[in-house]
Amino acid sequence: MASEKETLIIAHTCNSYPDEVDKERLLRLFQNLDKNGDGKIDIYELHEAIKRSRMPALPEQAQDVINIGDLNRDGSLDFTEFVQYVTEQEKRLWLLFDSMDRKRSGIIDTDDILITLKQTGINATREEVDKIYRFMCGDGSVKVDWNLWRELYLLQPCTDLSHLVHSWKLARVSDINEDLAVPDEYAETVMGSNLWWRILVAGAGAGAVSRTMTAPLDRLKVYLQVHATGKNKLGLKSSFQAMIAEGGLLSMWRGNGVNVIKIAPESAIKFLAYEQAKRLINPNDPTQLSITQRLLAGSLAGCISQTSIYPMEVLKTRLALATTGMYRGIWDAARIIGAKEGLSAFYRGLMPSLLGIIPYAGIDLGVYETLKIAYLKYHDMHQSADPGVFVLLTCGTISSSCGQIASYPLALVRTKLQAQEKPKANEENPNMTMIFRKIIKEDGLRGLYRGILPNFMKVVPAVSITYVVYERIKRALGVYRNSNR
Repeated sequence: MASEKETLIIAHTCNSYPDEVDKERLLRLFQNLDKNGDGKIDIYELHEAIKRSRMPALPEQAQDVINIGDLNRDGSLDFTEFVQYVTEQEKRLWLLFDSMDRKRSGIIDTDDILITLKQTGINATREEVDKIYRFMCGDGSVKVDWNLWRELYLLQPCTDLSHLVHSWKLARVSDINEDLAVPDEYAETVMGSNLWWRILVAGAGAGAVSRTMTAPLDRLKVYLQVHATGKNKLGLKSSFQAMIAEGGLLSMWRGNGVNVIKIAPESAIKFLAYEQAKRLINPNDPTQLSITQRLLAGSLAGCISQTSIYPMEVLKTRLALATTGMYRGIWDAARIIGAKEGLSAFYRGLMPSLLGIIPYAGIDLGVYETLKIAYLKYHDMHQSADPGVFVLLTCGTISSSCGQIASYPLALVRTKLQAQEKPKANEENPNMTMIFRKIIKEDGLRGLYRGILPNFMKVVPAVSITYVVYERIKRALGVYRNSNR
């Protein structure tokens, strides 16, 4: 005789159409998801529903559901497609639930989770398993039975235990007090699959387009940092006019070529260094890092990548400040600077550059986490929920701006040192301290922020362009396609 839970699933999965009870349940589900009432569930409505779920999710999850259920390829799910998706998804979920319910009690408990993790080669502590369980059943007042199980994973396309375990790993590293560590897990997923090169290409392509589109503002910033003083009263308009008069409109893109070229090596070195730093800080489990540890790992990675590509930074500054005909290109500039000033010229300003990484990274991370947590609390969302890409972009823009304010004086001094040619024999070689003193003496504290306005002006367009192009390239390269189809 079939058990109660078998009756629940058989009535739904063994027929082409659900019975009347299930029809009502599915209709309620559909109407709850179809917020605009147009008879279809689009990717934005799915994304909002996934955000409201207590289970951690990756950004591509809503698209995965569309890929699986969208039979007519119109980019959304109508009721018929939704019913078919739910039918097939609940079959898969039932098989997972049944295989884990070793006591045949109709309940998944912490022992079941622990055994499942061990079977997949993951050694988890009891504390970590308890955390996973709390993510599933909230405050512990409910049990993880079949009804809760299918509610939790209905919009998570789990096809086997590996998908399920990855969901648990996201929950396992989501500390209640220190918020999400999902980016590390997401990177682990990507780099462990065949998507890594597509993500790298998408990131490099987005960065190249973004930097090219905002290059005039970047050159304007460098020009003001080096040439503007309290005496000459150079401003945005006068500096722009001076550059156009000297070299024409195309001169606004001087230095952009090397700025684009350094994207790929800088990103690759930073990622590899970050992974190694995590393993150095916590050899037992590099995914389990506190905010302080992540800050330390990120700062180390930033220092290593910055030192590795720093000669290209110097070249970018020199080219941006060059007059017409001074250099024929990147390699010509490198040859002339090296021959005239020696290899040490390519590392001028490295010290303030490295010193600026720690305050920038610390404030950027701290403000970002604070804003995101505040948003989730204000909207009464679980801390593992995804607040949405535009919220994250807004948090990132604000936090990045705060980080820039703190570290900008060091960036200004770095640029001035990069622009300095080798002094003559009877001249003193200026260092970081000397330049700081000179700026404050001549222009006061305000002088330490010369050029910050065009820097802020490019933040929003740079972030927006990067996101749009990144998503377009990822789609073109098939990152969002479901691997099982």
